Amino acid sequence: MRSDQQGADPRPVSDVSSGVGLAGLCGLFAWIAVCRNWPAIAEAFALEGPREVLSGPYAALAALLFSGTPMVLWSILVDKVHLRPSTGIDWHSPRPLQAALDVSITKLAGLWATWAVIGFLYCIARWYWRGQYLFAMDVLATAAVPLFVLSIPYVIWLDRFLVNPRDGAWHFGAMLIGREAWDAEEVKAHFRSWAVKGFFCAFMISILPPGFNGIVSLDIATLGRDPVQIAGWLIETLFLVDVQIAMVGYLVTMKPLDAQIRSANPHLGGWLAALICYPPFILMGDGGPLSYHQNAADWAYWMQGREALLWAWGALLVFLTGIYAWATVAFGLRFSNLTYRGVVTNGPYRFTRHPAYLSKNLFWWTATLPFLATSGSMVDVVRNTTILAMVSAVYFWRAKTEEKHLLAEDAKYREYHAWMARNAVITRWLSSLGRRLRPRGAQVQPAG
Repeated sequence: MRSDQQGADPRPVSDVSSGVGLAGLCGLFAWIAVCRNWPAIAEAFALEGPREVLSGPYAALAALLFSGTPMVLWSILVDKVHLRPSTGIDWHSPRPLQAALDVSITKLAGLWATWAVIGFLYCIARWYWRGQYLFAMDVLATAAVPLFVLSIPYVIWLDRFLVNPRDGAWHFGAMLIGREAWDAEEVKAHFRSWAVKGFFCAFMISILPPGFNGIVSLDIATLGRDPVQIAGWLIETLFLVDVQIAMVGYLVTMKPLDAQIRSANPHLGGWLAALICYPPFILMGDGGPLSYHQNAADWAYWMQGREALLWAWGALLVFLTGIYAWATVAFGLRFSNLTYRGVVTNGPYRFTRHPAYLSKNLFWWTATLPFLATSGSMVDVVRNTTILAMVSAVYFWRAKTEEKHLLAEDAKYREYHAWMARNAVITRWLSSLGRRLRPRGAQVQPAG
């Protein structure tokens, strides 16, 4: 059997190598090992301080450094992403410092004003000042002054090498200053990109500590041979991988790493489909209109007493979560919702265009079993099954809006999209199923 990279129909080369995500995983697990074994490490080196595992929120933040640094080093030293034309950088022709300053001052004005707008929105949105968001606000407030200070040398340095330094931040700054012509479309694109970062960075930071604490603090010996507890621990670990690697992606949207946001989704439907899946707009939470847990129980409840089935079902759920985490790791430094930051064609993206959405929805169906209800009521069964089908439809909607954005954005994605339709096993099967189910003459293509 020929490789999909070598035959007459080769798979498009991925903009992100597999090594980036693997480097991040190694760094993350190394830090987790240090945190779990800190009492012994501190004792061995006679370090001051308590002899306790490092499971606090700032240890979770430090994990970003340990996972992100290897990914950055791999990207630069091995993949040499900083030399790619897609960065928009010409390292060989720096412009004079004075020439760069004129552009940089305008850009900094636009950048700082953007951050001020985001800060203002954080202040007036009440959900950011309660619960787990309080930690995110504390982190962002602490980082604000260093970011403002460090942005000055960074912007001035980078503007000397950018082929076109007049980006969206510059156009917004020019609009504010009023001395030069500016492009309204550039300003809109700039704010779409920063809306993504402002919304999702706060959310991702807020969910870092609980998962990290759970894995670092867990006494593995207490798991015994309980398949439910072991599956739960593995699933929680994989979710930790997903959150940590994804958070690094949101933080390093930098052109020297070729990880910049090239465009944010311009379609309103794409934003609606994404935002209703996250707080405070989430519709799937308990009591929400798309909650499918009325008199429901999870898989362990329905399979209790059947040990072989519990092991098999737990392994299936771990496998699906593993695919979900793998899909995030495959993005390396470029993970982000609602954005285009390059084309990923390796990892699980060889088999389906939307492995994260597919595995996540299969996980919900197999973990929740909505067609079973503790009340024995067919009303609950019909309701839960229908609502979960609607949740899956939301993710289908998300997939199609993302494809619409990317197909219009990049010829390489169009090439990948077409290659998947011809070669990817899951995508081809879903496409065949869709053709059989849709009315004759309809042109809707299933996401896959």
